[in-house]
Amino acid sequence: MGRPETIFALATAPGRAGVAVIRISGPQAGAALTALCGRVPVPRQAARSRFSHPVDGRVLDDGLALWFPGPGSFTGEDVAEIQGHGGKAVIDSLLSALCLVPGVRPAEPGEFTRRAFENGKLDLTQAEGLADLINAETEAQHRQALRQMDGALARLFDGWRSDLIRHLAHLEAFIDFPDEPIPDHLDQAVRAGISTLAGAMTAYLADGHRGERIRDGLYIAVVGAPNAGKSSLVNALARREAAIVSATAGTTRDVIEVHLDLGGYPVVLADTAGLREAAEDIEAEGIRRALLRAENADLRLAVFDAACAPEWDAPTLALIDGRTEVIVNKVETVALPDDLRISGRVPHRISAAGGQGMADLLEALTARVRDALETQGAPALTRQRHRVALDECVDSLHRSLTAPDLELMAEDLRLAARALGRITGRVEVDDLLDVIFRDFCIGK
Repeated sequence: MGRPETIFALATAPGRAGVAVIRISGPQAGAALTALCGRVPVPRQAARSRFSHPVDGRVLDDGLALWFPGPGSFTGEDVAEIQGHGGKAVIDSLLSALCLVPGVRPAEPGEFTRRAFENGKLDLTQAEGLADLINAETEAQHRQALRQMDGALARLFDGWRSDLIRHLAHLEAFIDFPDEPIPDHLDQAVRAGISTLAGAMTAYLADGHRGERIRDGLYIAVVGAPNAGKSSLVNALARREAAIVSATAGTTRDVIEVHLDLGGYPVVLADTAGLREAAEDIEAEGIRRALLRAENADLRLAVFDAACAPEWDAPTLALIDGRTEVIVNKVETVALPDDLRISGRVPHRISAAGGQGMADLLEALTARVRDALETQGAPALTRQRHRVALDECVDSLHRSLTAPDLELMAEDLRLAARALGRITGRVEVDDLLDVIFRDFCIGK
């Protein structure tokens, strides 16, 4: 295989800004930097440079140049960085000039991170953590992405994989080296170790999908009868006019989603159609979608109109369960008894339009979201592919414990190790012999 191509890309967001950063990676990175600024600066020291066109020599910009020789760079290759002014014309001129340098081309999307992975600078989970860090919009997303990018998830999976390979190596020794002084209780020890690993992974999988919810947001469905004030509540929580508010019943026909930051946690708030007997097909479809969203939501806000007390609407009452916060809206319009209960719950009394009770409701919602998403201890799974691979690993471990012979047991352990390796992107190598030598041949 020949030398990799040299690539470049704008590392900062497109558009006008004070500073724009262009990165170059590959064997011609130094030549590209020399073509634009006449020299390669001292490694890892910013140097004031005048960037010129590589053909006609006209000045394009005045800024900073940096040089990161491989392998001590993000991609593991030689990397150059140009920091210029962030005007569109300046950026276009610098990118066009780099296209004229022989052996240099624009990078494909994600190609810098791909090279970092291929050169062993990042594993797949760290690359995913980097992407999540770039896209993080709340503090919880930021914390989770930073922890994953730092390798916490990879260390967990690599530790399990190392333990699994050790058990597999012991089993292979039992099969292939019967003349070696292997302890008689090896089979029982291996089975106990496998059972412990399977139990730890199973407990880890029972996390309520918190990591994925932090990435995507906790879904909250706002449900209730027409004109109960659902849209007003959504607007009050969003602090903007996200949903249309009207005295006409049935204004909301489709699900309207609003993304919020509650106490540093991401939330997707869904305003839904009012629950009632539909007057026509479009409203009926809106109600069907509202019920579906309520069924699949992580949390529900059941909104009742205070003026309807004590005859609360039955469709909304039917949706109250353990994941529901009960809310009585428009409390400014009617006097309610102090001991009011709805389905045995003490409701939040609010006026979405006037603001009464909204601070207490927001505090209660934030607490529920925090309880649902807060992670302790081990780093959280953040993607479905992690969960699928880990499920496959656990299945293989359980299957190995009931295998009819040691050869099939060993094959199931290989499948389990391969599933774990897919999470971090490890290429499976024959590392069993090293483990066998260390554990059974010391001193020989």
